[in-house]
Formats: sequence, structure tokens, C-alpha cells
Amino acid sequence: MRIGIIAAEPSADLLAAGLMDALRERLPQVHFEGIAGPLMQRSGIDTWAKMESLSVMGLFEVLRHLPRLLALRARVLARWRDTPPAAFIGVDAPDFNLTVEMRLRERGVATVHYVSPTVWAWRSGRVRKMRRAIDLLLAIFPFEPDFLRDRGMSSTYVGHPLARVMPLDPDRGAACAALGLDPSRRVLAVLPGSRRGEVARIAPPFLRTAAQLQRELPGLQVVLPLVNDTTRAMVDALRMQVTPELDCIVSVGTAHSALAAADVVLVASGTATLESLLSKRPMVVGYRVSAATWIVGRLFRLLKVEHVAMANLLAGERLAPELLQQACTPERLLPELRALFADPDRRARIARRYREIHDAMRIDTNHAAAQAVIRLLEQRGLV
Repeated sequence: MRIGIIAAEPSADLLAAGLMDALRERLPQVHFEGIAGPLMQRSGIDTWAKMESLSVMGLFEVLRHLPRLLALRARVLARWRDTPPAAFIGVDAPDFNLTVEMRLRERGVATVHYVSPTVWAWRSGRVRKMRRAIDLLLAIFPFEPDFLRDRGMSSTYVGHPLARVMPLDPDRGAACAALGLDPSRRVLAVLPGSRRGEVARIAPPFLRTAAQLQRELPGLQVVLPLVNDTTRAMVDALRMQVTPELDCIVSVGTAHSALAAADVVLVASGTATLESLLSKRPMVVGYRVSAATWIVGRLFRLLKVEHVAMANLLAGERLAPELLQQACTPERLLPELRALFADPDRRARIARRYREIHDAMRIDTNHAAAQAVIRLLEQRGLV
């Protein structure tokens, strides 16, 4: 059996690889093909293109790359025109994957979308397209099924695999040892994003903030865990230009250790705020999109939620300060970080609330998602 699968960024790569492994346990002969990240490639997939070819964010960033993205989607659909897969799984990337799903569903392919589009936050009209495109929607956050059900879209809640992978009680000592940090000294983890565009916008104010905080708090250790060598090279270059005086550890692929070692986290909005929550670490969230994307979003009031950070959405309250766009500056970030470092009782309260949320999310996501996909395949008579 052939299953097509497309992922566009590191968080989707993690979800897709886990689902592929769980499906292989039940369907040993399954063949995967599509657009993949490194974890998916390790799990075994016929890779037609690397996920970096899809990794763009923001309205105007997407428009700038639109001809290339449309050409890539056309090539993918052309490859499946004559020999369509038995099923297709689009992992996140709804602006790319929903059209692929709709076209394949018209040809009788069973379609799965893993990670609900954020219709609860903005562009809720996409639910209509979702109903036309998707046979099975796998939701990873507990508040999504009710929202979708009220709008005529059924879904299956499978949890988030990070909630099961990451420990309820992180071992700070072991994490400090792994990174060469002194556990008796304070630690700030700085996570400036994963995409090139967001790193270019967010890393400079984050680096300036960390450098100033290090001057104010003697002995403060700063660690920057980055997703790959490309972002590391970018951050290294920016650091030499912006804050050559910053004493920090820059590493690749060590985000969970860095979060476990940290007392406080300075983080770009996105999956990293969920990882910070699951590490039970208080955070300050900063984010910048391109100026054009921000202006259009404000003009048309596209954002429908009170909170931007997933950690705050899950908590139902703003435990993590959110400083967006013009507010994402050292002058605004520093007071929030100072306040967290100065208040251990507040940090402890936040950690307790994050632990409650984490405990409620501990589901075997990979197998729950695989079971839902197999049920769909059985209903179609494909297995």
C-alpha cells in the first residue's frame, strides 16, 4: 500500500515520523512517498522534495514564494495523477495541503489532515474547504474538537506527541551537565524560531535582550538551542554583528535539554512555547512578522484569539507575557524577564499550572493517530 505524506517544518516532521513508525507496526509493507523532513527520511520515505521547500510563513512571505509553491504542488499532483496513493496525509501546512487533499479526494483517495488549521485563531472560513477536502482530521489540542464540531467539522483528538515524550518532571541537573552549564547559576534559554525569516527578525532583539540581562545579572548563563546548522550559522553571524560581548552556548538539536536547564525562557511564538510549557519553564514570548503581514492582519482583524502563544491558549490565561511586533524590543522584553528572575514564587506557580496541563495531555499520540488512520483505511476496504 502506498501512502502519500507531506510535511513542511520541524514540528510537522516530528509528528509525521512518529505516525509513519506507528503505521508500519500495523502495516509492515506500507510505502510512504512525498515531501519530507530529516526524521521522516530516517523513518523511510521516498522523498520527492525536502520540507524546507515549503517552509515559509506570513502572508507576504508566502506571496513572494507563491509561483514556486504552486509549481511544486502541481508537480506533486501530476505524479499522483496516473497512480494515486491509497491514502494521503497532509501534516499541517494547510495552505499547501488542503488543495492537495481536495484534488486527491475527488479521485477517491482517502485523505487525512494531521494538525487542525488554526481556524479558531484566524480565517475561520477555511472550515468550508476543510469539509470538502478531509476525510479524517487529527486534532492535537484538546480545545479543538468542540470548536470544529460547532462548525460542522468532525475530528479525532490524538494529543501531541511531545506531551508523552517530554518528562513530567525534567531533570535540571542532568540537562545542565549535558550542556556544560553550572546548575548553581541562573540560566536563560533563548529560542528565536526555526525559519530563516523569523530568525532574521527575532534573533537581533532577543540577542540584545540576553546581553543586557547578562550585564545586569552577574553569572547568568545563556544558551541558544537552534534547530539546524543553517539557523546556527545565521545566529552566529548576527551575534558577532549585534552582541559580540554576549557569553553564550550555541548548540543544535538540544532544545529540550536547554529548556530543562533553564530557569526562564525567552521564546518565539510557535511550537517552542508548547515545549517550554511541557518543560514547566516560565517564559516571555516575543514575535515579529514582516511589516506588511502585520499591517494587513491588523487592518482586517484576522486574529480572533486573545492569546498568541500556545502555552497561553492551553492555560486559558496569559501566564507568559506576549510582546509582538513593535513591542518585541529589549526595552519591553527586559522588564518581563527581570520580573520572572526576581520572583521564585511566581515561577513555581507557573510551573505547577504547566504540570497540570502536561499531565492532562499525556496520550500515546502516535498510536492514537495511527489507529484513527487505520480505521479510515478499514472503512474504505483498503486493509
